[in-house]
Amino acid sequence: MKSKSDKRVLIENTISIAITQILTYVMPLISLPYLSRVLGVEKFGLVFWAQACIQYFMLITEYGFNWSASREISIAKNDQNKISEIFNSVMGVKFILICICFIILSILIFFVPKFHKEWILFYLTFFMVIGNAIYPVWYFQGIEHMKYITFLKIVSQSIFLILIFVFIKNPENYLYVALLNSLGFMIAGVISIISAQKRFGLKLYLPTWIAVKKEFKNSFEYFTANIANTIYTNTNSFILGIVASPLLVGYYVAAEKIFWAIHMLTSPIATAIYPQISKSKNIKLYKKIFYPTIFAMFLISVFVYILSKQIILIFYGNEMLEAYKILRIFCITVLFSSISGLIGYPLLGAMGYSKVVNRSLPVAALVHIIMLSTLYFFNILDVLSIAYLTILPYTIMLVIRILGIIKYNLWNEVKGE
Repeated sequence: MKSKSDKRVLIENTISIAITQILTYVMPLISLPYLSRVLGVEKFGLVFWAQACIQYFMLITEYGFNWSASREISIAKNDQNKISEIFNSVMGVKFILICICFIILSILIFFVPKFHKEWILFYLTFFMVIGNAIYPVWYFQGIEHMKYITFLKIVSQSIFLILIFVFIKNPENYLYVALLNSLGFMIAGVISIISAQKRFGLKLYLPTWIAVKKEFKNSFEYFTANIANTIYTNTNSFILGIVASPLLVGYYVAAEKIFWAIHMLTSPIATAIYPQISKSKNIKLYKKIFYPTIFAMFLISVFVYILSKQIILIFYGNEMLEAYKILRIFCITVLFSSISGLIGYPLLGAMGYSKVVNRSLPVAALVHIIMLSTLYFFNILDVLSIAYLTILPYTIMLVIRILGIIKYNLWNEVKGE
Protein backbone atom coordinates (compact mmCIF):
# COMPACT_ATOMS: atom_id res chain seq x y z
CA MET A 1 0.00 0.00 0.00
CA LYS A 2 1.31 3.50 -0.85
CA SER A 3 2.03 5.47 2.29
CA LYS A 4 0.89 9.04 2.83
CA SER A 5 4.55 10.01 2.89
CA ASP A 6 5.09 8.56 -0.60
CA LYS A 7 2.02 10.35 -1.90
CA ARG A 8 3.18 13.61 -0.36
CA VAL A 9 6.61 13.21 -1.98
CA LEU A 10 4.95 12.52 -5.34
CA ILE A 11 2.80 15.65 -5.06
CA GLU A 12 5.76 17.81 -3.95
CA ASN A 13 7.96 16.57 -6.78
CA THR A 14 5.21 16.98 -9.36
CA ILE A 15 4.70 20.59 -8.29
CA SER A 16 8.45 21.24 -8.22
CA ILE A 17 9.01 19.74 -11.65
CA ALA A 18 6.00 21.62 -12.99
CA ILE A 19 7.47 24.91 -11.80
CA THR A 20 10.86 23.96 -13.30
CA GLN A 21 9.30 23.11 -16.65
CA ILE A 22 7.21 26.28 -16.67
CA LEU A 23 10.35 28.31 -16.06
CA THR A 24 12.26 26.38 -18.73
CA TYR A 25 9.70 26.53 -21.52
CA VAL A 26 7.11 29.14 -20.60
CA MET A 27 9.14 31.86 -18.86
CA PRO A 28 11.37 32.42 -21.95
CA LEU A 29 8.16 33.31 -23.79
CA ILE A 30 8.30 36.54 -21.78
CA SER A 31 11.62 37.45 -23.41
CA LEU A 32 10.84 36.08 -26.88
CA PRO A 33 8.39 38.88 -27.85
CA TYR A 34 11.04 41.43 -26.82
CA LEU A 35 13.85 39.62 -28.65
CA SER A 36 11.85 39.15 -31.84
CA ARG A 37 11.13 42.87 -31.97
CA VAL A 38 14.58 44.13 -30.94
CA LEU A 39 16.69 41.67 -32.94
CA GLY A 40 14.42 41.50 -35.97
CA VAL A 41 13.25 38.27 -37.57
CA GLU A 42 16.59 37.45 -39.25
CA LYS A 43 18.87 37.84 -36.21
CA PHE A 44 16.19 36.17 -34.10
CA GLY A 45 16.20 33.22 -36.50
CA LEU A 46 20.02 33.12 -36.51
CA VAL A 47 20.32 33.00 -32.71
CA PHE A 48 17.82 30.18 -32.38
CA TRP A 49 19.24 28.31 -35.37
CA ALA A 50 22.56 28.24 -33.49
CA GLN A 51 20.71 26.89 -30.46
CA ALA A 52 19.09 24.22 -32.64
CA CYS A 53 22.54 23.13 -33.83
CA ILE A 54 23.98 23.12 -30.31
CA GLN A 55 20.97 21.13 -29.10
CA TYR A 56 22.50 18.06 -30.75
CA PHE A 57 25.53 18.36 -28.50
CA MET A 58 23.36 18.94 -25.44
CA LEU A 59 21.48 15.70 -26.07
CA ILE A 60 24.71 13.81 -26.71
CA THR A 61 26.06 14.91 -23.32
CA GLU A 62 22.77 14.11 -21.61
CA TYR A 63 23.27 10.55 -22.92
CA GLY A 64 19.92 9.37 -21.58
CA PHE A 65 20.96 9.85 -17.95
CA ASN A 66 17.77 11.77 -17.17
CA TRP A 67 16.05 8.39 -17.33
CA SER A 68 18.71 5.75 -16.65
CA ALA A 69 20.65 7.49 -13.86
CA SER A 70 17.53 8.79 -12.11
CA ARG A 71 16.17 5.25 -12.04
CA GLU A 72 19.45 3.86 -10.65
CA ILE A 73 19.56 6.52 -7.95
CA SER A 74 15.91 6.02 -6.99
CA ILE A 75 16.59 2.28 -6.51
CA ALA A 76 19.75 2.98 -4.46
CA LYS A 77 18.05 5.79 -2.53
CA ASN A 78 19.19 4.60 0.92
CA ASP A 79 22.80 3.87 -0.08
CA GLN A 80 24.70 7.18 -0.10
CA ASN A 81 27.96 5.58 -1.26
CA LYS A 82 26.24 3.94 -4.22
CA ILE A 83 24.54 7.21 -5.16
CA SER A 84 27.89 9.02 -5.07
CA GLU A 85 29.41 6.31 -7.25
CA ILE A 86 26.62 6.67 -9.81
CA PHE A 87 26.88 10.48 -9.77
CA ASN A 88 30.64 10.61 -10.31
CA SER A 89 30.57 7.91 -12.98
CA VAL A 90 27.87 9.80 -14.88
CA MET A 91 29.88 13.03 -14.66
CA GLY A 92 32.93 11.12 -15.95
CA VAL A 93 31.00 10.06 -19.04
CA LYS A 94 29.69 13.59 -19.51
CA PHE A 95 33.21 15.07 -19.39
CA ILE A 96 34.37 12.74 -22.16
CA LEU A 97 31.32 13.57 -24.27
CA ILE A 98 31.81 17.35 -23.78
CA CYS A 99 35.35 17.06 -25.13
CA ILE A 100 34.17 15.06 -28.16
CA CYS A 101 31.39 17.56 -28.88
CA PHE A 102 33.78 20.52 -28.67
CA ILE A 103 36.09 18.89 -31.21
CA ILE A 104 33.19 18.22 -33.58
CA LEU A 105 31.96 21.81 -33.30
CA SER A 106 35.47 23.15 -34.00
CA ILE A 107 35.70 21.00 -37.14
CA LEU A 108 32.33 22.34 -38.34
CA ILE A 109 33.41 25.93 -37.68
CA PHE A 110 36.67 25.40 -39.56
CA PHE A 111 35.22 23.66 -42.64
CA VAL A 112 31.58 24.81 -43.01
CA PRO A 113 31.13 28.43 -44.20
CA LYS A 114 27.79 29.04 -42.41
CA PHE A 115 29.35 27.95 -39.12
CA HIS A 116 32.62 29.79 -39.75
CA LYS A 117 30.83 33.07 -40.47
CA GLU A 118 29.20 33.01 -37.01
CA TRP A 119 31.97 31.19 -35.12
CA ILE A 120 31.71 33.47 -32.06
CA LEU A 121 27.97 32.84 -31.79
CA PHE A 122 28.48 29.07 -31.93
CA TYR A 123 31.27 28.99 -29.35
CA LEU A 124 29.29 31.21 -26.97
CA THR A 125 26.23 29.01 -27.43
CA PHE A 126 28.33 25.88 -26.79
CA PHE A 127 28.72 26.86 -23.13
CA MET A 128 25.06 25.88 -22.81
CA VAL A 129 26.25 22.32 -23.45
CA ILE A 130 28.69 22.46 -20.53
CA GLY A 131 26.17 24.07 -18.19
CA ASN A 132 23.44 21.60 -19.12
CA ALA A 133 25.82 18.65 -18.70
CA ILE A 134 26.74 19.58 -15.12
CA TYR A 135 23.15 20.44 -14.17
CA PRO A 136 22.13 17.20 -12.38
CA VAL A 137 18.34 17.21 -12.68
CA TRP A 138 18.53 13.40 -12.84
CA TYR A 139 20.21 13.29 -9.40
CA PHE A 140 17.52 15.35 -7.66
CA GLN A 141 14.83 13.46 -9.55
CA GLY A 142 16.27 10.15 -8.35
CA ILE A 143 16.47 11.17 -4.68
CA GLU A 144 13.01 12.78 -5.07
CA HIS A 145 14.02 16.23 -3.82
CA MET A 146 13.20 18.43 -6.78
CA LYS A 147 12.30 21.51 -4.74
CA TYR A 148 15.95 22.49 -4.26
CA ILE A 149 16.72 22.55 -7.95
CA THR A 150 13.40 24.30 -8.60
CA PHE A 151 14.43 27.20 -6.38
CA LEU A 152 17.72 27.44 -8.26
CA LYS A 153 15.87 27.47 -11.56
CA ILE A 154 13.66 30.33 -10.39
CA VAL A 155 16.68 32.42 -9.43
CA SER A 156 18.75 31.71 -12.56
CA GLN A 157 15.85 32.21 -14.99
CA SER A 158 14.82 35.45 -13.30
CA ILE A 159 18.34 36.86 -13.50
CA PHE A 160 18.64 35.82 -17.16
CA LEU A 161 15.32 37.47 -17.97
CA ILE A 162 16.31 40.75 -16.33
CA LEU A 163 19.70 40.82 -18.09
CA ILE A 164 18.05 40.27 -21.49
CA PHE A 165 16.04 43.47 -21.05
CA VAL A 166 19.10 45.34 -19.74
CA PHE A 167 21.69 44.38 -22.38
CA ILE A 168 19.78 43.55 -25.58
CA LYS A 169 18.90 46.84 -27.25
CA ASN A 170 19.45 46.35 -31.01
CA PRO A 171 20.18 43.61 -33.61
CA GLU A 172 23.95 43.99 -33.08
CA ASN A 173 23.53 42.66 -29.52
CA TYR A 174 22.51 39.20 -30.73
CA LEU A 175 25.75 37.66 -29.41
CA TYR A 176 24.81 38.78 -25.90
CA VAL A 177 21.73 36.53 -26.05
CA ALA A 178 23.97 33.48 -26.45
CA LEU A 179 26.37 34.70 -23.78
CA LEU A 180 23.68 35.40 -21.18
CA ASN A 181 21.88 32.14 -21.91
CA SER A 182 25.10 30.15 -21.52
CA LEU A 183 25.99 31.93 -18.27
CA GLY A 184 22.59 31.01 -16.88
CA PHE A 185 23.18 27.33 -17.65
CA MET A 186 26.73 27.38 -16.21
CA ILE A 187 25.82 29.12 -12.95
CA ALA A 188 22.80 26.86 -12.38
CA GLY A 189 24.95 23.77 -12.95
CA VAL A 190 27.70 24.77 -10.52
CA ILE A 191 25.34 25.86 -7.73
CA SER A 192 23.22 22.70 -8.05
CA ILE A 193 26.28 20.47 -7.57
CA ILE A 194 27.36 22.49 -4.52
CA SER A 195 23.81 22.14 -3.15
CA ALA A 196 23.88 18.36 -3.65
CA GLN A 197 27.21 18.16 -1.86
CA LYS A 198 26.33 20.38 1.10
CA ARG A 199 22.67 19.45 1.62
CA PHE A 200 22.60 15.74 0.76
CA GLY A 201 26.15 14.61 1.52
CA LEU A 202 27.11 13.83 -2.07
CA LYS A 203 30.78 12.85 -2.27
CA LEU A 204 32.74 14.15 -5.25
CA TYR A 205 35.76 12.23 -6.50
CA LEU A 206 37.37 10.96 -9.68
CA PRO A 207 35.54 7.76 -10.71
CA THR A 208 37.36 4.65 -11.76
CA TRP A 209 37.58 3.89 -15.47
CA ILE A 210 35.67 0.65 -14.84
CA ALA A 211 32.78 2.55 -13.22
CA VAL A 212 32.69 5.07 -16.08
CA LYS A 213 32.59 2.30 -18.69
CA LYS A 214 29.83 0.55 -16.78
CA GLU A 215 27.68 3.69 -16.68
CA PHE A 216 28.47 4.37 -20.32
CA LYS A 217 27.27 0.90 -21.25
CA ASN A 218 24.19 0.92 -18.99
CA SER A 219 22.86 4.12 -20.54
CA PHE A 220 23.66 3.38 -24.18
CA GLU A 221 20.12 2.19 -24.90
CA TYR A 222 18.72 5.49 -23.63
CA PHE A 223 21.37 7.41 -25.56
CA THR A 224 20.33 5.88 -28.89
CA ALA A 225 16.74 6.73 -28.03
CA ASN A 226 17.75 10.33 -27.28
CA ILE A 227 19.62 10.64 -30.57
CA ALA A 228 16.58 9.32 -32.42
CA ASN A 229 14.41 11.76 -30.48
CA THR A 230 16.62 14.64 -31.58
CA ILE A 231 16.17 13.77 -35.24
CA TYR A 232 12.46 14.53 -35.28
CA THR A 233 12.42 17.27 -32.61
CA ASN A 234 15.43 19.34 -33.60
CA THR A 235 16.34 18.51 -37.19
CA ASN A 236 13.52 20.54 -38.72
CA SER A 237 14.79 23.94 -37.60
CA PHE A 238 18.37 22.82 -38.30
CA ILE A 239 17.49 21.85 -41.90
CA LEU A 240 15.52 25.06 -42.39
CA GLY A 241 18.60 27.03 -41.35
CA ILE A 242 20.55 25.34 -44.14
CA VAL A 243 18.02 25.35 -47.00
CA ALA A 244 15.91 28.41 -46.18
CA SER A 245 16.35 32.03 -45.16
CA PRO A 246 16.72 33.20 -41.54
CA LEU A 247 13.30 34.82 -42.03
CA LEU A 248 11.56 31.45 -42.44
CA VAL A 249 13.61 30.00 -39.61
CA GLY A 250 12.35 32.87 -37.46
CA TYR A 251 8.72 32.03 -38.29
CA TYR A 252 9.26 28.35 -37.56
CA VAL A 253 11.14 28.93 -34.30
CA ALA A 254 8.51 31.41 -33.10
CA ALA A 255 5.72 28.83 -33.49
CA GLU A 256 7.91 25.97 -32.26
CA LYS A 257 8.70 27.74 -28.98
CA ILE A 258 4.99 27.95 -28.19
CA PHE A 259 4.53 24.32 -29.24
CA TRP A 260 7.25 23.17 -26.84
CA ALA A 261 5.81 25.25 -24.04
CA ILE A 262 2.50 23.40 -24.51
CA HIS A 263 4.08 20.00 -25.11
CA MET A 264 6.23 20.20 -21.98
CA LEU A 265 3.22 20.79 -19.73
CA THR A 266 3.01 17.01 -19.38
CA SER A 267 6.72 16.62 -18.66
CA PRO A 268 6.52 17.48 -14.93
CA ILE A 269 3.89 14.78 -14.45
CA ALA A 270 5.84 12.21 -16.47
CA THR A 271 9.09 13.01 -14.66
CA ALA A 272 7.52 12.93 -11.19
CA ILE A 273 5.58 9.68 -11.53
CA TYR A 274 8.41 7.77 -13.23
CA PRO A 275 10.38 6.94 -10.04
CA GLN A 276 7.13 6.23 -8.17
CA ILE A 277 5.74 3.84 -10.78
CA SER A 278 9.20 2.24 -11.14
CA LYS A 279 9.09 1.30 -7.44
CA SER A 280 5.41 0.66 -6.79
CA LYS A 281 4.16 -0.60 -10.22
CA ASN A 282 0.92 1.18 -9.29
CA ILE A 283 -1.18 1.08 -12.48
CA LYS A 284 -4.26 2.47 -10.74
CA LEU A 285 -2.36 5.57 -9.66
CA TYR A 286 -1.01 5.97 -13.18
CA LYS A 287 -4.49 5.87 -14.75
CA LYS A 288 -5.81 8.45 -12.27
CA ILE A 289 -3.14 10.82 -13.54
CA PHE A 290 -3.21 9.87 -17.24
CA TYR A 291 -6.86 10.52 -18.14
CA PRO A 292 -7.31 14.05 -16.75
CA THR A 293 -3.91 15.08 -18.10
CA ILE A 294 -4.76 14.07 -21.68
CA PHE A 295 -8.17 15.75 -21.46
CA ALA A 296 -6.53 18.98 -20.28
CA MET A 297 -4.00 18.83 -23.15
CA PHE A 298 -6.87 18.43 -25.65
CA LEU A 299 -8.61 21.55 -24.31
CA ILE A 300 -5.39 23.57 -24.39
CA SER A 301 -4.64 22.49 -27.98
CA VAL A 302 -8.11 23.50 -29.19
CA PHE A 303 -7.85 26.84 -27.39
CA VAL A 304 -4.45 27.65 -28.94
CA TYR A 305 -5.59 26.52 -32.40
CA ILE A 306 -8.60 28.85 -32.35
CA LEU A 307 -6.62 31.82 -31.02
CA SER A 308 -3.39 31.14 -32.94
CA LYS A 309 -3.38 34.48 -34.78
CA GLN A 310 -3.98 36.47 -31.63
CA ILE A 311 -1.33 34.51 -29.73
CA ILE A 312 1.32 35.17 -32.40
CA LEU A 313 0.42 38.85 -32.53
CA ILE A 314 0.59 39.21 -28.75
CA PHE A 315 3.89 37.37 -28.42
CA TYR A 316 5.75 38.46 -31.52
CA GLY A 317 3.91 41.30 -33.27
CA ASN A 318 2.77 41.81 -36.88
CA GLU A 319 6.18 40.92 -38.32
CA MET A 320 5.72 37.31 -37.20
CA LEU A 321 2.03 36.89 -38.08
CA GLU A 322 2.72 34.20 -40.73
CA ALA A 323 3.89 31.92 -37.91
CA TYR A 324 0.25 31.30 -36.91
CA LYS A 325 -0.11 28.78 -39.78
CA ILE A 326 2.75 26.75 -38.34
CA LEU A 327 1.38 27.03 -34.81
CA ARG A 328 -1.96 25.54 -35.89
CA ILE A 329 -0.17 22.49 -37.28
CA PHE A 330 1.73 22.11 -34.00
CA CYS A 331 -1.58 22.12 -32.12
CA ILE A 332 -2.38 18.84 -33.88
CA THR A 333 1.10 17.46 -33.23
CA VAL A 334 0.90 18.11 -29.50
CA LEU A 335 -2.07 15.75 -29.06
CA PHE A 336 -0.05 12.81 -30.40
CA SER A 337 3.15 13.84 -28.60
CA SER A 338 1.42 14.17 -25.22
CA ILE A 339 -0.18 10.73 -25.26
CA SER A 340 2.98 9.12 -26.64
CA GLY A 341 5.13 10.75 -23.96
CA LEU A 342 2.87 9.80 -21.07
CA ILE A 343 2.70 6.12 -22.00
CA GLY A 344 6.44 6.00 -22.73
CA TYR A 345 8.86 5.98 -19.81
CA PRO A 346 6.24 6.80 -17.11
CA LEU A 347 4.35 3.59 -17.95
CA LEU A 348 6.25 1.21 -20.23
CA GLY A 349 9.68 2.23 -18.96
CA ALA A 350 8.68 2.21 -15.30
CA MET A 351 7.09 -1.23 -15.68
CA GLY A 352 10.33 -2.65 -17.09
CA TYR A 353 9.59 -2.41 -20.81
CA SER A 354 11.88 0.48 -21.72
CA LYS A 355 12.98 -1.38 -24.84
CA VAL A 356 9.54 -0.82 -26.36
CA VAL A 357 9.93 2.92 -25.75
CA ASN A 358 13.51 3.11 -26.94
CA ARG A 359 12.85 1.08 -30.09
CA SER A 360 9.92 3.28 -31.06
CA LEU A 361 12.20 6.30 -31.26
CA PRO A 362 14.65 5.14 -33.98
CA VAL A 363 11.76 3.79 -36.07
CA ALA A 364 10.03 7.18 -35.91
CA ALA A 365 13.33 8.97 -36.61
CA LEU A 366 14.08 6.78 -39.63
CA VAL A 367 10.67 7.47 -41.15
CA HIS A 368 11.15 11.17 -40.46
CA ILE A 369 14.50 11.24 -42.26
CA ILE A 370 13.07 9.32 -45.23
CA MET A 371 10.18 11.77 -45.50
CA LEU A 372 12.48 14.80 -45.19
CA SER A 373 14.67 13.39 -47.95
CA THR A 374 11.61 12.72 -50.11
CA LEU A 375 10.32 16.27 -49.67
CA TYR A 376 13.76 17.63 -50.56
CA PHE A 377 14.08 15.34 -53.62
CA PHE A 378 10.73 16.52 -55.01
CA ASN A 379 11.55 20.14 -54.15
CA ILE A 380 8.56 20.55 -51.81
CA LEU A 381 10.58 21.03 -48.62
CA ASP A 382 9.25 24.26 -47.16
CA VAL A 383 8.34 25.58 -43.74
CA LEU A 384 4.74 24.28 -43.82
CA SER A 385 5.58 20.81 -45.15
CA ILE A 386 8.22 20.43 -42.44
CA ALA A 387 5.69 21.49 -39.80
CA TYR A 388 3.15 18.93 -41.06
CA LEU A 389 5.89 16.31 -40.97
CA THR A 390 6.19 16.65 -37.18
CA ILE A 391 2.86 14.83 -36.78
CA LEU A 392 4.16 11.63 -38.38
CA PRO A 393 6.93 10.49 -35.96
CA TYR A 394 4.77 11.05 -32.88
CA THR A 395 1.98 9.03 -34.48
CA ILE A 396 4.36 6.17 -35.23
CA MET A 397 5.71 6.19 -31.67
CA LEU A 398 2.20 6.23 -30.26
CA VAL A 399 1.16 3.20 -32.31
CA ILE A 400 4.28 1.21 -31.33
CA ARG A 401 3.82 2.01 -27.65
CA ILE A 402 0.12 1.15 -27.67
CA LEU A 403 1.02 -2.19 -29.24
CA GLY A 404 3.51 -2.69 -26.39
CA ILE A 405 0.82 -1.99 -23.79
CA ILE A 406 -1.48 -4.49 -25.49
CA LYS A 407 1.27 -7.11 -25.78
CA TYR A 408 2.15 -6.97 -22.09
CA ASN A 409 -1.46 -6.42 -20.96
CA LEU A 410 -0.47 -3.38 -18.90
CA TRP A 411 -3.70 -1.40 -19.16
CA ASN A 412 -5.85 -4.16 -17.71
CA GLU A 413 -3.32 -5.04 -15.04
CA VAL A 414 -4.33 -3.95 -11.54
CA LYS A 415 -1.54 -3.25 -9.09
CA GLY A 416 -1.24 -0.98 -6.13
CA GLU A 417 -3.84 0.93 -4.24
